[in-house]
Amino acid sequence: MTTTMPMVEMDNICKYFGNVIALSGVSMRVHAGEVMCLLGDNGAGKSTLIKTLSGVHQPSEGRMLVDGKQVLFSSPADALDHGIATVYQDLAMIPLMSVTRNFFMGREPRKGEGKGIFGALSNVDWDRANQVAKEEMAKIGIDVRDPGQAVGTLSGGERQCVAIARAVYFGAKVLILDEPTSALGVKQAAVVLRYVAQAKARGLAVIFITHNVHHAYPVGDAFTILKRGTSFGTFQKDEVTREEVLSMMAGGQEMDQLSAELEEFARTDADRAEGKTSGLEAAAAAEEALAKSVSDESHKLH
Repeated sequence: MTTTMPMVEMDNICKYFGNVIALSGVSMRVHAGEVMCLLGDNGAGKSTLIKTLSGVHQPSEGRMLVDGKQVLFSSPADALDHGIATVYQDLAMIPLMSVTRNFFMGREPRKGEGKGIFGALSNVDWDRANQVAKEEMAKIGIDVRDPGQAVGTLSGGERQCVAIARAVYFGAKVLILDEPTSALGVKQAAVVLRYVAQAKARGLAVIFITHNVHHAYPVGDAFTILKRGTSFGTFQKDEVTREEVLSMMAGGQEMDQLSAELEEFARTDADRAEGKTSGLEAAAAAEEALAKSVSDESHKLH
């Protein structure tokens, strides 16, 4: 286990929206050169936690530290100034603009001092900008023959990599990836996961948010698991199996109950096929199992 000072730390974070408790006592530490996978089903609190870390929300309780110093971000720009860059699912890209324009987004290299109404664009060093965009994409194994092509012509995985490479190029120390593989096929997801591994090798602290254990486990060093705004804790990779992570995400008791119900359905179907029970008896047994499940769930809620 890493013993150095965490690059970023969230300590007992709570977030309330009126009477709604979105986060309750969640803690997480991420070190340089580490991929922390933030896992949880939809509604677990992953997005709220990350928006708190990236300056969109301020915590209601708890504290955040960057390089050992307590911080309270006033905006996403403030978080970015501290080296925390977030790549959201929508990527904040304009499909009809070029790869280069999307890569720099107003931070293009300049030459001289432009004057007049069009000065801001006329003094952009486009040759240098195109060269940087092409080189940075090549570093992650993506050959962009013409960086002037519309970014919308790239695949989903390649567009994700443009956004990630952009964050790294402009000095991110902590890279937050919000469900980067959720809408991608197997090959394109592999492209993104390969770059996550490269970002780790460069010494970045990476927070990889996903509900897909099969994407998280190969690249993750540690796993923080959320459910309904609370944390199951943080586990190093050698402390937990893929199946255990999946069980905690889904809720072990719920999965065990579902397995028992499915086994009951399978048994009654088998009995009916062998002539041991009539169709009505099998249906009644199945209905009884379902009613018991609903009753148990109702008792939990009350």
